Amino acid sequence: MTNLVPRDPLFQDLFDFRRDFDQIFNRLMLNKPIWQENYIPEKGFEFLPPVETYLDREAKKYICRIALPGIEPKDVEINVLGNMLTIKGERKYTHIAKEFDFFNEEIVYGKFERELQLPEGILPEKLVAEYHNGVLEITAPVTVAALPRKVEIKNIPLAKQVAA
Repeated sequence: MTNLVPRDPLFQDLFDFRRDFDQIFNRLMLNKPIWQENYIPEKGFEFLPPVETYLDREAKKYICRIALPGIEPKDVEINVLGNMLTIKGERKYTHIAKEFDFFNEEIVYGKFERELQLPEGILPEKLVAEYHNGVLEITAPVTVAALPRKVEIKNIPLAKQVAA
């Protein structure tokens, strides 16, 4: 079926290069040497889901969002140890490659793990996790002392500056 459309080898080489570059980038982001990589053809390489974290000053809470499309909440584990938040899970391979003739195969399957350092003032015992439309949202209250505050700059009169 894939032989119906003639393909230029140059374009195939470009697609192969992009795939290889993505895999190298993922290895760098995971800080994992190539010789330790566990490549399982039917599952693919490990990947890093994108993360967004910030402090909401008005609501006085820490928010962490992780994009996990295609991953069931039961396949995700969240742990807190001290000020380290660990999110790990797996996007499971749902079909056998021999059943299909793929035209595009860009979804990465396999295990992932993200470790994030929680800012000071976060109350880890009050972390709450919710899953909406493929986005895991983890929130926790922040102590008032941990919120950034504005420091006023005082203007010293010129007479005091000269005296010093």
